[in-house]
Amino acid sequence: MPVRTLTAVGHRGDPYRFRENTLASLASAIRRGADAVEIDVRLTRDGVPVLLHDRTLRRLWAHDSPLAALSAAEVDGLTAGGVPTLADALAATEGHRVMVDLPGAPDPRAVRRIVGAVRDAGAADRVYYCAGAEAMLAVRAADPAAEIALTWTTLAPPRPALLTAVRPRWLNYRFPLVDRELAAQVHADGYLLSVWTPDTARAMRRLVATGVDSVTTNRVDVLSALRDRLTARP
Repeated sequence: MPVRTLTAVGHRGDPYRFRENTLASLASAIRRGADAVEIDVRLTRDGVPVLLHDRTLRRLWAHDSPLAALSAAEVDGLTAGGVPTLADALAATEGHRVMVDLPGAPDPRAVRRIVGAVRDAGAADRVYYCAGAEAMLAVRAADPAAEIALTWTTLAPPRPALLTAVRPRWLNYRFPLVDRELAAQVHADGYLLSVWTPDTARAMRRLVATGVDSVTTNRVDVLSALRDRLTARP
């Protein structure tokens, strides 16, 4: 089976071994074969970009407080330093690609702050952004040169006008939607195809066979081992 060049992306790092979106989780994903790590970024009350998927600290850190109501110093205290800033995460992943997801509905001001933090860290050449249309339009406005993976959750294709405005490099689909026909169409239209978040080897094998370019998974070690086996075949 021919294998396209496949990017293995650790979803929030390596969350089966370490708490998601922590520096330990990112480091573990890289050790286990990730080409890139996906992180979720939100702003604290005082405008500091930090790594957190949820609106509150409840699920991961047992605090009900909304992130937007807390300063960066308060977050640091409540989590014993467990929630890294975006700047810290970029420093810890030096030399590796980072997919920055923007959960929720970040306003343009928040997007500008996040894009600015990436630029200030000197990481613009290795960071790319993913989320839905609204957030990616804001990223494009903040950085005309940004690399974008437009997240899409339906089989109805993105409108041409949206694609023209966002100018994504990638279309980023939920993995059960993807088959050979969709992959062929995405490639024919000139885009790379990324998928999220298969966690079984069976699902990963099926996706590789369709010709996807990138897989974001919670089990990057399984994906990396599968890729190694497939590329080693004569």
